[in-house]
Amino acid sequence: MIKFEHTLFALPFAFLGAVLAADGLPTLQQIVWITVAMFGARSAAMTFNRIIDKSFDGANPRTANRELPSGKLSVNFAWAFFVASVLLFLLASYSLNWLTLALSPVALLSVLGYSYAKRFTAFAHLILGWSLAISPTAAWIAVRGTLDSPEPLLLSMLVMMWTAGFDVLYACQDFEFDRKAGLRSIPARFGIKNSLWIARTFHLQSFIVLLLLYLITDLGWLALFG
Repeated sequence: MIKFEHTLFALPFAFLGAVLAADGLPTLQQIVWITVAMFGARSAAMTFNRIIDKSFDGANPRTANRELPSGKLSVNFAWAFFVASVLLFLLASYSLNWLTLALSPVALLSVLGYSYAKRFTAFAHLILGWSLAISPTAAWIAVRGTLDSPEPLLLSMLVMMWTAGFDVLYACQDFEFDRKAGLRSIPARFGIKNSLWIARTFHLQSFIVLLLLYLITDLGWLALFG
């Protein structure tokens, strides 16, 4: 139903935020609970997206064989897995510090919002980017218990623009279906050629933010090759 490698894909962003916050290595306990929180949040988000998009996935030849539209798994099972993932995320948030727990509803709304955004705006790619981008700032708060530097915000902006750029490229393969189904995306609205330029612009912005992040941190010259 979901691909756990997608959670692994998002983990480095959180770990970067945690390492910057600790100015070195976080404690083992912090690393474990940040990992659990990421697993719970990402699993909840991906499961919710599969549930909400079940009818669209069934109509799209590229996604019709997914577990829910094909009937391999039931919607009831998906909802149960979603609830379990949310509870796991809340447990991890509670185990880190009071601020992560207080902000956990904001994080959940952020990661779940993308599923509906593509029904209303062509720029849903940025909302998807935001849902991943909160991870380094959240990890910073998990380690320090406060948000006391612009560093994690710049890292989040970098992740948001980079993710939005590659999601625009990914959406190009579905632009004809999206137009027919009434789903919003940059390729569906602006066409493939213009979308490629928009993706380049997003990635250029992420590179500029990366340079700004390097300038305000003390990462050393090796960070330029990371």
